[in-house]
Amino acid sequence: MYPWLVLSYNKIMVSFIRINLVFALLVAFVAPAHAFLTEDQIAGRQKEMASMDLGARIAGWAEAFIGTPYDPDPLGAYVTLKSIVADKSADCMYLTFRSVELAATTTPADAVQAALDKRFLTRGKLAPDGTVLNYDERFQYAMDMISSNKWGSDITAALVPASIIAEVPGSRGYGLVSIIPADAVLLALPGMQSGDIVFFVKKPSRRVVGEIIGHIGIVKREAEEVYLIHASGRKNSQGKPSGIVVKVPFAAYALDMPFKGVLITRLSEKPSRQPAQSVKIKQPN
Repeated sequence: MYPWLVLSYNKIMVSFIRINLVFALLVAFVAPAHAFLTEDQIAGRQKEMASMDLGARIAGWAEAFIGTPYDPDPLGAYVTLKSIVADKSADCMYLTFRSVELAATTTPADAVQAALDKRFLTRGKLAPDGTVLNYDERFQYAMDMISSNKWGSDITAALVPASIIAEVPGSRGYGLVSIIPADAVLLALPGMQSGDIVFFVKKPSRRVVGEIIGHIGIVKREAEEVYLIHASGRKNSQGKPSGIVVKVPFAAYALDMPFKGVLITRLSEKPSRQPAQSVKIKQPN
């Protein structure tokens, strides 16, 4: 089917899909209070998931967070608490961190060690009491996560025809960044797999501190339906609850999302160290 025809059909379906999205969000927000798993339960779940492929495990752990309160702390509660494990709440970055770390390991202790590698530009360091000593060296910008390749290989360009890919200005030393534009995201859904990480690109005019990425979510595929699991809420200095982790049809979210487009990475059992394909130029800060 021609891309223009797919897009025309999708526009006809906008109203119907928006109704489905509203219903999904209503269901999510009336969910009962969420209590995350104990360490023993986490260990048991890791054992149960051991035979699944990595993508399915990542999506499975993201699903385990559904209903978890959104973390309104501007820094992230895990940073403020200097903790690796802070599962009582989650923002989009912590949800991604924790889902991948738990999926990539077989014990809770190993997940902590994975976090010391994956969450940091360098490597995390723990004090004798288990608190993190160097969160100032963490990934604060999601674009740095992508370019590090610790969070998967950039598969953005492989999901749509080359003619669909657009370029947006970078920041903080990044040059042009290749993305799937917002109005073409539906064309990428057939190629997405469970566990893919979706980085939502902000419009340059809406950047506040040079952030290229404004949100992150995790894909869960169920037969032909593609879902987005993400921490939905807003940061605030008062610590007021503002949302929860939800699972919504990706098509519905894409049609109404306030972003310029997306970048997508995919992890493998053996992490790639190839340069990220969506970043054309990287200059020193």
